[in-house]
Amino acid sequence: MASPSPNGKKGPSASAGGSTTELGVILPYPEEAIARRSFEPVAAPVHPLMRRMRGMAASMLPTLVMLVGLLAFWQLLCGSPDAVFPSPLKVWQESHDVIVHPFKGVDIGLTHFSIQNGGDVGIAGHVLTSLSRVLIGYSMAAVVGVALGILIGQSVFAFRALDPLFQVLRTVPPLAWLPISLAIFQQAQPSAIFLIFITAIWPVILNTAAGVQTIPAAYRNVAKVLALNPFEYFTRIMLPATVPHMFTGLRIGVGMSWLAIVAAEMVQGGTGVGFFIWDSYNSSLLTDTIVALIWIGIVGFALDRIVAFAGRVIGRAS
Repeated sequence: MASPSPNGKKGPSASAGGSTTELGVILPYPEEAIARRSFEPVAAPVHPLMRRMRGMAASMLPTLVMLVGLLAFWQLLCGSPDAVFPSPLKVWQESHDVIVHPFKGVDIGLTHFSIQNGGDVGIAGHVLTSLSRVLIGYSMAAVVGVALGILIGQSVFAFRALDPLFQVLRTVPPLAWLPISLAIFQQAQPSAIFLIFITAIWPVILNTAAGVQTIPAAYRNVAKVLALNPFEYFTRIMLPATVPHMFTGLRIGVGMSWLAIVAAEMVQGGTGVGFFIWDSYNSSLLTDTIVALIWIGIVGFALDRIVAFAGRVIGRAS
């Protein structure tokens, strides 16, 4: 906006398209500036199911691309006839029956499953046998480990007495316990369960104890003011505060359990995915061994995700 000059002359001429007022000349907004103004089109509302599917695709697409690239590189590297290591195509050709019929010889019901004794059993039957052993040993380790972790986390005397012992025992390799377990139990099944228990319990104990020891002093003071009994203190104060540490130990423990059972079954023989790997190697069926390794990785990943999901649910509930 232009104002009149002190000598009585008017400001800019209105011949440029502006309008003259008593205070001066009002210039119009440039047409080229109006033409340059643009607004983002309003997006149409997306259905929640479609939004969820897009999110899943965005999270899975990088993994699929990486997997395809890895298989292509593997095939390119081992595709020659004189290659020592089998290519993906050779694995599919030679272990087609193992891949396509994993549940051969397995009868699965709503509350049970049974595996035929002897004969040809699919890879899933061996995996289920190993999982049943892991379930027993890991459940025992989780219960005992959480209890001991709370004990040494709450009691200074118990921590000073037991923590050095636990620190020493947790460094013992899992297979080093196998001769002791066989000497104690004299059977393969309880020996494998004991090996899982003794392998998985240490991370559960130590992480639970760390969670209890890091409970803020303000939380403990609130419990004293409210005069909470031990059960109320555990459910309202200790459990919500220690769930992240506790389930960190449980996730580490379930992974170590799966590693321990595979190693134990390779040494003991009989049944299980570890036995399947060792038997395939002795039979010069390297492609079957590769299929078993893929199964082991997928099952281990699933176990970790299940424990992590349980931790999120309990954390929200508490």
